[in-house]
Amino acid sequence: MTDATTREAIPLVEHHLEVTRTARYVSVGGTADVREVWVAIHGFGQLARRFARMCAPLAAPHRLVVVPEALNRYYLPTDPGQSPEHAKVGATWMTREDREAEIRDYVGYLDTLYDAVCAPHVARGATVRVLGFSQGVATATRWFALGRAPTDQLVCWAGALPHDLDLMAHRVRFAAADLVLVLGDRDEFATWAAIEAQELRLAQAEIPHRTMRFEGGHQLDGEILRQLGGR
Repeated sequence: MTDATTREAIPLVEHHLEVTRTARYVSVGGTADVREVWVAIHGFGQLARRFARMCAPLAAPHRLVVVPEALNRYYLPTDPGQSPEHAKVGATWMTREDREAEIRDYVGYLDTLYDAVCAPHVARGATVRVLGFSQGVATATRWFALGRAPTDQLVCWAGALPHDLDLMAHRVRFAAADLVLVLGDRDEFATWAAIEAQELRLAQAEIPHRTMRFEGGHQLDGEILRQLGGR
């Protein structure tokens, strides 16, 4: 019997163990009496501080923008000849590997963030709005459906609703919020975002929604953000 055959014959048992992680988030605005709390969830390969700068048009004294960072960081690809030690770092909410555990982890993480940062303002009457960008759309939507934050508005920007999320099962929760789909007319990932398919899924589930478009690519747009913020 070869070593390879011996290794294949050894049974492997996969286990899971919950551990404590230190999560990072960035906040902007909210320097006065906070009437709105926005939780802005970044896309694949981004970091919280960079995404927070993109969300700056939303910030106001009465509006607190909270940007959580995904727990899985990695080095972004470098240009040929560039030293790896100078590579930029990005983060991702999940991959296909151990996906159910990843989903549970980030829903729990965002619930904890809500309890610590958002809930005190909500107790004083603030509304909660959630914005997901690109990969963050799936994260935001799952958290909206499975988490405990009372969300008044869900903005799905340049991303796709999770294909495995049963919209009908969560229809009441979706129908109670202002659901907004946003896409740039030159978005290079428009086929992946498939906004027409998302609109059809929502219509079939009888979930009200509205769509906003702008001239631009796979990015946030300041004017749309200001419109969403009501100023």
